[in-house]
Amino acid sequence: MRHPEHHIFQFTPETLGHWCAERGWPSFRAKQILDWVYAKGIGDPLAMTNLRPAEREQLKAEVAFESGPTVAHQRATDGTQKLLIEWADGERETPDTSLPVLGSTGDASRQTECVMIPAESPENRERKTACISSQVGCPVGCRFCASGLGGLDGNLSAGRIVEQAWRLGRLPDVGRITNIVFMGMGEPLANFRAVTHAVRTLAAPWGMGIGARRITVSTVGMHKAIEKLAEEMELPITLALSLHAPNDELRRSLIPWAEYTSIEQLFEACDAWFQKTGREITLEYTLLGGVNDQESHARELASVAKRLRANVNLIRYNEVGGLEFKRPETGDVRRFQEILRERKVNVHIRASRGRDIAAACGQLRHEAQDA
Repeated sequence: MRHPEHHIFQFTPETLGHWCAERGWPSFRAKQILDWVYAKGIGDPLAMTNLRPAEREQLKAEVAFESGPTVAHQRATDGTQKLLIEWADGERETPDTSLPVLGSTGDASRQTECVMIPAESPENRERKTACISSQVGCPVGCRFCASGLGGLDGNLSAGRIVEQAWRLGRLPDVGRITNIVFMGMGEPLANFRAVTHAVRTLAAPWGMGIGARRITVSTVGMHKAIEKLAEEMELPITLALSLHAPNDELRRSLIPWAEYTSIEQLFEACDAWFQKTGREITLEYTLLGGVNDQESHARELASVAKRLRANVNLIRYNEVGGLEFKRPETGDVRRFQEILRERKVNVHIRASRGRDIAAACGQLRHEAQDA
């Protein structure tokens, strides 16, 4: 079966308007279609009753709405839900060959996982966070993360990035997605063009309508890309840097891509981000039992973190089958946090959500047998 050439979530009002005009449709059709999709959550053109019957048929034939089947849908005991989506052929961004790549870049897999995380507390029950992927697999190859075990199989288009959030919002008992985190599979800034396009759609009033301050882009650290993001991103999104170690030597043993940059370069880029946007950086630090969770590491991290206007999120390692790393003890995590607080660092321990369905940080994969 031939897959439609166009994708509804790739369109902007302008490009969809051009598409409608080429078919001789009224100029207001684009606004109506986008309203059906984003405001009403309708993904079936035949249900768009203010379009002419012939227009509905043509829209269905020429534009994809859901561009691949859901292979698996899992629900955790804490209410977290995970989707494994298998994308149809075509509509992929071309990988940036100027970036270092680890592992496969072929077509071994077309699957990605995305996660809906509900609020932890009843007081904030309206909060629904979509954790979405930007790539099929991941090129970074962090030693402790499941997402990069098979390497990179390709970049997702902006439309498919947005579609993940839209599909998560249509799950039973979910409703409106309020927050977005680019913390799923892939390195967002290695798919720069598609991710920035997707961010604008997610934040747009005609799109998902999610406030930019509720959108977080997480990067393992590409200082040139961070600088470029500061120059080109006009929206006040949150930037999160996956640090995971307080010094270059340890960081490079955990993150292969850290060979291409230094903490000093990353912090200079993050400082430029703050100077341009006024938005504090979030430093993400995954605690690996016996590896980077010692008191000496906490003191060193405090010294490093205080150089930036930054918040620190501590993440207890979530186990990945076949990897040697261990989840740290609760007492060690608390002591690590105390040392940072004693040194006036704003630090929080992030709760692990969806661990029982392998939906927590670092556990997402891109192969059906691992779901």
